[in-house]
Amino acid sequence: MKVVKLEDIIGTEQEIDGGNWVSRRLLLAKDGMGYSVHDTIIKAGTETHIWYQNHLEAVYCIEGEGEVVTLKDNKVHKIKAGTLYSLDEHDEHLLRGKTDMRMVCVFNPPITGKEVHDENGVYPIVKE
Repeated sequence: MKVVKLEDIIGTEQEIDGGNWVSRRLLLAKDGMGYSVHDTIIKAGTETHIWYQNHLEAVYCIEGEGEVVTLKDNKVHKIKAGTLYSLDEHDEHLLRGKTDMRMVCVFNPPITGKEVHDENGVYPIVKE
């Protein structure tokens, strides 16, 4: 069994500051679970373009408020604590933080922890 504490991730190479967000990567590909799990803060007043062409993602908001805009139809989805959204069609979207939002994110396939968004908002497939 593996036990991971957020306090042990903060300040390490598994805490990534993406400018508009900070991702604390709790489980990664190297952990062998078949998915990765992240505790992510989306900063208030930000807008982030994301398009996970190589990954599926489920996101559960546990604090704060914001919205997701799916770009194929310009539909606005209000997000608040207790809301889960899944990008089950590799949806290109804008993520906007009205307040700071704390999100639990699950990626399949799992990320290695070295990924950063490219100019299109995509995480490339990275092999360990």
